[in-house]
Amino acid sequence: QVQLQESGPGLVKPSQTLSLTCTVSGGSITMNYYYWTWIRQPPGKGLEWMGVIAYGGSTDYSPSLKSRTSISRDTSKNQFTLQLSSVTPEDTAVYYCARTQGWTNEYDYWGQGTQVTVSS
Repeated sequence: QVQLQESGPGLVKPSQTLSLTCTVSGGSITMNYYYWTWIRQPPGKGLEWMGVIAYGGSTDYSPSLKSRTSISRDTSKNQFTLQLSSVTPEDTAVYYCARTQGWTNEYDYWGQGTQVTVSS
């Protein structure tokens, strides 16, 4: 059974960098052909795809967030990390990590989500 767990600070100040980690258990993040994604949901809004890191380490980002987003991984810890720079209150959201098998939007495993609030 694959499990994903987000971790990171719940409160970030404007202009700072938000950093979240997704720890994966029950399956390696390097296993063919899985993709590991960050998704967020601002209050009262729908889900927003932020970016992905593939089993081979390549990344892709939402065009609207690309200039501020970086996804990396630590294969020794079976973790992948989201960094979002220059945050504003509009980045307040529940952040999720999730997995797909193949380049699809069909997520088979999700983390429980973590609330991040951007406020001074």
